[in-house]
Amino acid sequence: MTIRKIFVTGGAGFIGSAFLRLLLKEGSDYQITNFDALTYAGNPDNLEGLDSQHHQFVQGNIADARAVLASLAEDTHAIINFAAESHVDRSITSATEFLHTNVLGTQVLIDAARARGVKRFLQVSTDEVMGSLPENEDAFFTEASPFAPNSPYAASKAAAEHMVRAAHHTFGLDTVVTRCGNNYGPRQFPEKLLPLALSNALRDQPIPIYGDGQNVRDWIYVEDHCRAIQLALENGRPGAVYNIGARNERRNLDVIESLLKTLGKPSSLIQFVKDRPGHDRRYAIDPTLIEAELGWRPRETWETGLLKTIQWYQENGRWLERARSGAYQEYYQQQYGSEGRSN
Repeated sequence: MTIRKIFVTGGAGFIGSAFLRLLLKEGSDYQITNFDALTYAGNPDNLEGLDSQHHQFVQGNIADARAVLASLAEDTHAIINFAAESHVDRSITSATEFLHTNVLGTQVLIDAARARGVKRFLQVSTDEVMGSLPENEDAFFTEASPFAPNSPYAASKAAAEHMVRAAHHTFGLDTVVTRCGNNYGPRQFPEKLLPLALSNALRDQPIPIYGDGQNVRDWIYVEDHCRAIQLALENGRPGAVYNIGARNERRNLDVIESLLKTLGKPSSLIQFVKDRPGHDRRYAIDPTLIEAELGWRPRETWETGLLKTIQWYQENGRWLERARSGAYQEYYQQQYGSEGRSN
């Protein structure tokens, strides 16, 4: 059996750790180096129980070229770049970290891939690079949609995609880009909408929702997203971009009401707060290309994925308490203040 060496960045984060679990669950022909800076959202608890025989953790920043090269083996099959500053609200407060990690860090990884002869570079991106869709029209993001980023976070991810594209066309690097919508599932840092609402609802605390709650997002269970990434990694065309969506558009308010109904909690917990600047109104993904070309389909419905998510958080109170401690509480108060107080 041939062992393939995989270099995963951001593997201690929400989606990255779910991807590691998927690879290690489905087979032992991977030898994974997990390279993560362990910033606030990089959680060592996310790595609990991973097979240490096939998984090695290295703490490091993707913008540190020496550290990346020191950890990247010559015969590495692929780099999968999950590492990113990813929360729009934080990018509005300060964009510098987003430029450093998402743009410079991606370029460092591209340079390292070329230097080490890495066979494939997969960039995990976001539907937010394409901006906002009309609210009441039958419009969807496709792989050909123009870039129109509306937040510093989205702009930094768009810039990273441009660098990946340039590396493919200029240097012949075998690249694949995946773009996805809103993920949900176990081990998601509780600054994002669904785990924030879930953790507050479990404590009968107010749930802050920006604006009127009518912003539309395309929701996907995290393991379905990771299976799509694995297919793109193994079978995607060099230079291709794949949009990943579960055809599951939902308004933020509907998401929270669905969560509260499943939990048996009252809708009076919902508390509308001042909208964030430049809040995109609607995202919706057309996943036809990845469905037709790679045969991908989501396995979870919104209802089954939500139930799995709720059950995981209910059964992992220690993880949630640790994730909500310290710096998270300071950030929460800064963002929502007394309008959505969590303690």
